Amino acid sequence: MAQSLELLLIQFLMPDNDARRQAEDQIKRLSKDPQVVPALVHHLRTAKTPNVRQLSAVLLRKKITGHWPKLPAHLRSLVKQSLIDSITMEHSPPVRRASANVVSIIAKYAVPSGEWPELFPFLFQCSQSAQEDHREVALILFSSLTETVGNSFRPYFADLQSLLLKCLQDESSNRVRVAALKAVGSFLEFTHDEAEVVNFREFIPSILNVSRQCLASGEEDVAVLAFEIFDEMIESPAPLLGESVKAIVQFSLEVCSSTNLEPNTRHQAIQIISWLAKYKSNSLRKHKLIIPILQVMCPLLAESTDRDEDDDLAPDRAAAEVIDTMALSLSKYVFPPALEFASLSSQSVNPKFREASVTVLGVISEGCLDLMKDKLEPILHIVSGGLRDQEQMVRGAAAFALGQFAEYLQPEIVAHYNSVLPCILNAIKDASGEVKEKSYYALAAFCENMGEEILPFLDDLMGILLSALQNSPRNLQETCMSAIGSVASAAEQGFIPYAERVLELMKMFMVLTNDEDLRSRARATELVGIVAMSAGRMRMEPILPPFIEAAISGYGLEFSELREYTHGFFSNVAEILEEGFTQYLPHVVPLAFSSCNLDDGSAVDIDDSDEDDNTTGFGGVSSDDEAHDEPRVRNISIRTGVLDEKAAATQALGLFALHTKSAYAPYLEESLKILVKHSSYFHEDVRLQAVIGLKRELV
Repeated sequence: MAQSLELLLIQFLMPDNDARRQAEDQIKRLSKDPQVVPALVHHLRTAKTPNVRQLSAVLLRKKITGHWPKLPAHLRSLVKQSLIDSITMEHSPPVRRASANVVSIIAKYAVPSGEWPELFPFLFQCSQSAQEDHREVALILFSSLTETVGNSFRPYFADLQSLLLKCLQDESSNRVRVAALKAVGSFLEFTHDEAEVVNFREFIPSILNVSRQCLASGEEDVAVLAFEIFDEMIESPAPLLGESVKAIVQFSLEVCSSTNLEPNTRHQAIQIISWLAKYKSNSLRKHKLIIPILQVMCPLLAESTDRDEDDDLAPDRAAAEVIDTMALSLSKYVFPPALEFASLSSQSVNPKFREASVTVLGVISEGCLDLMKDKLEPILHIVSGGLRDQEQMVRGAAAFALGQFAEYLQPEIVAHYNSVLPCILNAIKDASGEVKEKSYYALAAFCENMGEEILPFLDDLMGILLSALQNSPRNLQETCMSAIGSVASAAEQGFIPYAERVLELMKMFMVLTNDEDLRSRARATELVGIVAMSAGRMRMEPILPPFIEAAISGYGLEFSELREYTHGFFSNVAEILEEGFTQYLPHVVPLAFSSCNLDDGSAVDIDDSDEDDNTTGFGGVSSDDEAHDEPRVRNISIRTGVLDEKAAATQALGLFALHTKSAYAPYLEESLKILVKHSSYFHEDVRLQAVIGLKRELV
């Protein structure tokens, strides 16, 4: 077999496609015989060209798993020794690495069974060789073996950590330092024993040095490994960072500020800051890192980006997420420098900085709401100036910020309606569709809580909104409907003069069936329910049947957002009609049951280690505040559209029972089962509606 296999290996490497296919077919046939293993090992060690030797190793890696149990002991020994010889004597780096891959596969079977006791001592010896190639390939093997036989390393773990640290500091070889960096990442990912993990703290300075060297030499993909390692450290419940958090933040800020680096590299650096802000906020506060971070993140909001690029990697978007996260957990430290940046940047000649000045205020409004309420006048002065800016991007950002204020700075923001509302109405007339859309969002959020103060503005508001509803593209129509809904909720009976016109327009939207129009149909369904609440039973009961029929038919269009708003619509109709809603129960209750029983695909894995345990057993290394920071959500996968649909359907069940009383009896048993089940649901929105629903159904 050996001779014929050699010819086939040579033929397989030929440029002629037909010859290659023939060779591939023949090799597949020969590979069914276990004797292909010693034949490939022979060519791995003796073939004249590196390409053939490498191909032999690649094929060996693919075939060894199936044949290894069938090989007699003497052939197994031959294979293991030949691979060791290849790693130590081979001159071609690709062949050495290919041989190392085979070792990793064989080790999966041979090491746990005790068949290869000499492997680990060999690797330790090899990793301390005077030859750079030997040190590198040993570290590569340490990395790959972690995935297959990681538990077998435990007796050697202390020695291995010392070795990796030494190799990270290798003065003569960048290749060895890089291989050591990769090995550290592999072992840190594998190791979850806190007493072992905590020893990696002393690796941080060396990891940073290797990463800086890689960035300087253009090896960004390797430098990114450092951020993956820091990610693991932040994720670990063990207090790994300590004083080194300062160096990690400094390095991350250097990288994310470097416009000559790849977007992904910069994004990884910003992400580390984001994780630290979310899960190690006490450490950032203790080490006085908040202002240095904001001094970099706030200007990043003004960085020009090519929107053809992946927006998820855009520095301005990622920086906004960091600032938002910091504001939520460190509000009193974030607000003063953020407001200072906004004040100074609002006067900049650079429109990107003027845009950033209002963006940062919108971003921090949720986390810093109490502090912002005390400074509303100067803040609104900056934002209203942004709404009048000559640049579209600034006006759009200002409109968005105003919407955030309206959402989070209640009720204080409503007191400024005389100055704010005219600004929004003016922005709605903007020539830019983007500014209009964000202005509708601001209007919707602002009007929702105005109450009777909205009445003097109703004519102007509805004139603008009704015109826009008939003359705008779909996306603007959707936000316009949301704004009309907020106006109707605030005006209550004051909205009655406009109800008929709005409802007439909604008929057109509630029969749309194209996929791209279903979001508009959902908004229209929601709006009809809101307008009906304002108009009352006497006016609505005679004209509701066609809207109810349209809502029920929309349920079958397989669009989760439409079903969510349909449940909200029926909840409102039940409240209006009360016992008159009984006739619709056989149609709508099964729809709500169906939504409640949907599989939402949720899978949550939270690191819930006992934080008190984190502060003991490490020889006093946890003297910083890391042990008191928030545990990290390791993995979360949720179909959020279905979650919102569940919450709306759960709420609907409680309202149906409340308003139809004894008529709801046939559905009560099944309804209670669902509500009891949802009362322990993982997401608070569904839990809340379930608990409220149980109270309503059990009254």
